[in-house]
Amino acid sequence: MSNTTKYVFVTGGVTSSLGKGIIAASLAKLLQAQGYRTTIQKLDPYINVDPGTLNPYEHGECYVTDDGAETDLDLGHYERFLNVPTSQSNNVTTGRIYQSVIEKERRGEFLGKTVQVIPHITDEIKERIQILGKSGDYDIVITEIGGTVGDIESLPYIEAVRQLRWDLGRDNAIVVHLTLIPFLSAAGELKTKPTQHSVKTLMESGVQADVLVCRTEHELPEDLKRKLALFCNVQEEAVIQSIDASTIYDVPNLMQEQGLDKVVLERLKLPVSEPDLTQWNNFLKRHKNPKGEVNIGLIGKYVELQDSYKSILEAFIHAGAENEVTVNVHSIHSEFLTPNNVKNKLKGLDGILVAPGFGERGIEGKIMAIRYVRENGIPFLGICLGMQMAVIEFARNVLQYKDANSTEMNKDTPYPVIDLMESQKSITNMGGTMRLGAWECTLKPGSKVANLYGSETIKERHRHRYEFNNSYRKEFEAKGLIPTGLNEDTDLVEIVELNNHPWFVGVQYHPEYKSTVANPHPLFVAFVKASLEYQKNKKGVTMAQNK
Repeated sequence: MSNTTKYVFVTGGVTSSLGKGIIAASLAKLLQAQGYRTTIQKLDPYINVDPGTLNPYEHGECYVTDDGAETDLDLGHYERFLNVPTSQSNNVTTGRIYQSVIEKERRGEFLGKTVQVIPHITDEIKERIQILGKSGDYDIVITEIGGTVGDIESLPYIEAVRQLRWDLGRDNAIVVHLTLIPFLSAAGELKTKPTQHSVKTLMESGVQADVLVCRTEHELPEDLKRKLALFCNVQEEAVIQSIDASTIYDVPNLMQEQGLDKVVLERLKLPVSEPDLTQWNNFLKRHKNPKGEVNIGLIGKYVELQDSYKSILEAFIHAGAENEVTVNVHSIHSEFLTPNNVKNKLKGLDGILVAPGFGERGIEGKIMAIRYVRENGIPFLGICLGMQMAVIEFARNVLQYKDANSTEMNKDTPYPVIDLMESQKSITNMGGTMRLGAWECTLKPGSKVANLYGSETIKERHRHRYEFNNSYRKEFEAKGLIPTGLNEDTDLVEIVELNNHPWFVGVQYHPEYKSTVANPHPLFVAFVKASLEYQKNKKGVTMAQNK
């Protein structure tokens, strides 16, 4: 559209968890729907090089891109909204910035100069921000800055934004500031003072917000918008209400109603048109008007923190809309499953997904759950560690290898049916060294997965160190657990399916990372469909018994 890439910076104030990622993704969706080539990047202020070594309790899930970047979970929102893959360039951490600057200093690139936050750190940040813009692939780059203004960790990023606005010109770089308008129930009033202070803090760093997006539980009256515009140096139409929504997928429409896309494009001196949200709204219509419901058990060890399985939960929303049903996800903590309660805990469920993860905690509960669904014909999907647990369960209870295990859990197991990948055996550093990113997989003709993908080869994203041990492949095949997806270069088993079972699939990769609103993942769509079939058959049996 434009010869010059335009930049939109999204900052946050007052409190964290206001939803900068959703606002950034919604704005990007609206701009994309008007024909602008748009992408989003996230700048994270923490000193970790990437989220790959962070505890899911601390940071939620680690999202993996096609090119193998371990990134913030907000990149999942970006891809789900835009249906455009992200990459290493879409997520930058302070750790990566400092690591790069220090490596340059060690190589002598600064010619003996004193290395400082300004200009060396800020120059590195500016360079990273502009990588996507200079690629020529995008008209608009939206940059979300993690944390809240005033945080000491965010200061170099805010300073880099100040410099970039000066370098690029006011028409090419604007700031959208997301803030909170709290409602004090005792006074019965919405309060603007926290927002005023937040904007003031931003201005003290030399950055003036162009647009205010105000998170609120109540409608913002016009006089309050006028007050905010006056005190915060923004035009009245640039005070945007962001009221709590029933689903994150409502937010693009709410932002369009408020005119966020129009204000942003006008500030950037770009033409405004009507966004085409036909496909998006068709999805929303199916999502909000289901013809039934299905109950799926999500078995994992981080279930008390929903962000740990964010992409899985969103993939179920996409697959539910595709099947025109609501998917009720029941979180079940694998650590508390026992032989005595497993039947009762899984009672009434139409399908079971065993989640990915690492380490020994909770694996016996996963194995018990898998045995129950295998023996009772309940649809099953195992992802990454979930697939590995299915292999161990089958080895123990069908092949009768009683102490079968993964060498991750027991390095001395007599039956290492899951073992450390050969390429991982010499690795000592844990960060960024797993098998990561998109890898090809060839599907067995006539298998469930080949039919549901409708393709002979697929590319899916991985994040693991351990794999199916091919030394045992013949024994598994002979008893009916069939490898139906292989990486031909390494002979790695990527998918297993169980014969003589309605729907039992384990995958070594993470299909949830590639599910989007526009393209629900076929594996999740098929799993939800199978769970629906199971529910119908179960009801039919119950009705027949009652006659």
